Amino acid sequence: MSRAHYDFAGRVAVITGAAGGIGRAISDAFALAGAQCVNWDRVPGALDVAHAPHHVEVDVTRPGTVEAALAATLERYGRVDYLVNNAGFAGSTVPLDEYDPAEWQRIVDVNLVGTYHVCRFVVPAMRRAGAGRIVNIASLAGKEGTPNASAYSAAKAGVIALTKSLGKELAQAGVLVNGIAPAAVATPLLAQMSPAHVQTMIDKSPLQRLGTVDEVAGLALWLCSDSCTFSTGAIFDLSGGRATY
Repeated sequence: MSRAHYDFAGRVAVITGAAGGIGRAISDAFALAGAQCVNWDRVPGALDVAHAPHHVEVDVTRPGTVEAALAATLERYGRVDYLVNNAGFAGSTVPLDEYDPAEWQRIVDVNLVGTYHVCRFVVPAMRRAGAGRIVNIASLAGKEGTPNASAYSAAKAGVIALTKSLGKELAQAGVLVNGIAPAAVATPLLAQMSPAHVQTMIDKSPLQRLGTVDEVAGLALWLCSDSCTFSTGAIFDLSGGRATY
């Protein structure tokens, strides 16, 4: 299968939640295309790519760790060209009134508030540079509202709106902000969900399968590439034909 090839040599990509799953695939893809990758995650990932990424311990729900990570990244590399907000937490799949309030809050804090914290620290650096690309990993749940996943759906809906708002704010700053809304993707995150819930998501797809992390990575790289020039504040569905709007 022929795939697009990119040259990101000399560029610096920051990916949150890159120890595994979608974030790891995006980091690997950037690295293989020549970028210097900086993985911001609570836990380190195995480094087995040609250009091993630099890992910085970050909890996106704790602003101080984000601020320190940016300072360390700029000190080491001098720039941030690309930011991919991928850190996520699905939590339980239960009716809204059965959620533990602390877990409901945690899901929102990681997925939505964490994206806000990372953006609020990185955006000024991109503004100063007059260039940059931000890709926020949302979810089709944020558009459809997945039953028994109210917190995750609400948080990802917030990420979608944040992306649209920030894209407009930065439209004249040389910074493009876009989002990806995948349907179910085969990652360890699905282990947090019930098998019945996962099968329901598969059944909704005309392609009758889960997406792959490499498919998400491919779209993220295009959004950060010089081929993407007139899209900002946009949400790109990656749904296997499931999206109907």
